[in-house]
Amino acid sequence: MNKTTLFDIISPVMVGPSSSHTAGAVRLGLLARNIYKDTPKKVTFKLYNSYAHTGKGHGTEKGLLAGVLGLSVDDRRIKNIFESDIAKDIEYKFEYYDNFKYHPNAVGMMFEGENDMFIAGESVGAGEVLVTKINDFRVNLNGSYNTLILVYKDKPGMISQVSSLLQYHNINIASLLCDRNSKGGEASMIISIDGFINSDIVKIVEEIPDVYFVSYVEKLEN
Repeated sequence: MNKTTLFDIISPVMVGPSSSHTAGAVRLGLLARNIYKDTPKKVTFKLYNSYAHTGKGHGTEKGLLAGVLGLSVDDRRIKNIFESDIAKDIEYKFEYYDNFKYHPNAVGMMFEGENDMFIAGESVGAGEVLVTKINDFRVNLNGSYNTLILVYKDKPGMISQVSSLLQYHNINIASLLCDRNSKGGEASMIISIDGFINSDIVKIVEEIPDVYFVSYVEKLEN
């Protein structure tokens, strides 16, 4: 009989000893990567509270990096991700903080590359996650739906343009969350949908005047 290790696959199907610290970390990293749309040149992970204190023993750091590199929760490479070939092309570091204004399993990820982006999230238990912030915008993204993310100039008619386009293509909106940094400044739109959006529709959204950034994020696998 083979000896069981901390990194054996357990239920839910994952590599790691903890669903919140390991599988949740992988899913957070993967969701952040999908929002960013690429592998960054550098990422700084800011771990808070329980993630900061017990994450190393539970594989949190490995999980976060593995997710950012595009691995899923059941990928055996997570165990040795720091020594893997795919980790050699990215610069990364971990920082540790206590701040009880944040969730016990909270992390902030600063992506640097062709574009810079800050993404914050939480591992809420049983491998489930929640992205709470993209740059300065409040979001509520758990990876359960295919989601269209926009950053654009705050002005009348932007929500109508995008929602009308989705309606025209018979795409049902499950939820829509908007935020802005100031009147007439930058705003964000997070649209979770039933079904799928093809690349042609995404390109149309990208071509809307005063839309600065568009990311189409497919839902995470369970």
